[in-house]
Amino acid sequence: MTDDLRARAAALITAYAGRGWMIATAESCTGGLVAGLLTEIAGSSAVVERGFVTYSNEAKAEAIGVPMDLIVLHGAVSEPVARAMAEGALARSHAQVAVAITGIAGPGGGTPVKPVGLVHFGLARTGGETVHLERRYGDLGRAAVRQSALADALGLLEAALS
Repeated sequence: MTDDLRARAAALITAYAGRGWMIATAESCTGGLVAGLLTEIAGSSAVVERGFVTYSNEAKAEAIGVPMDLIVLHGAVSEPVARAMAEGALARSHAQVAVAITGIAGPGGGTPVKPVGLVHFGLARTGGETVHLERRYGDLGRAAVRQSALADALGLLEAALS
């Protein structure tokens, strides 16, 4: 992780702890990078409530309640699934904020409609509307797509504070 990402994570831990808020994560293509980065920070146990790594469609359905028909209809990498992942993580945790990430990191798996580098994010907050973000990073390489997604997930968590 870069020093910038660590600094942003530390600021998030401080800000969320100050509000008494907890975070849950639901990650597919990032495989736990967001939860991993947050838990690198001292004091994160007061903020990081839990993380779900839901890489398979079955895990999305079983662990966080994403309806399988939603996955079949829209695909795992889609706005409706990202929203459902965030809402499911929030509902299955004691957190006040949940961030979700689903995408195609590559090098394979892309299509003309859903190319490598496409990532959908969801952010659900107690008492608030679920937010969606779509990014098309391009075929930057697996590590770069995942790192970019990590940075954008932090951005959503930062925005949830305002």
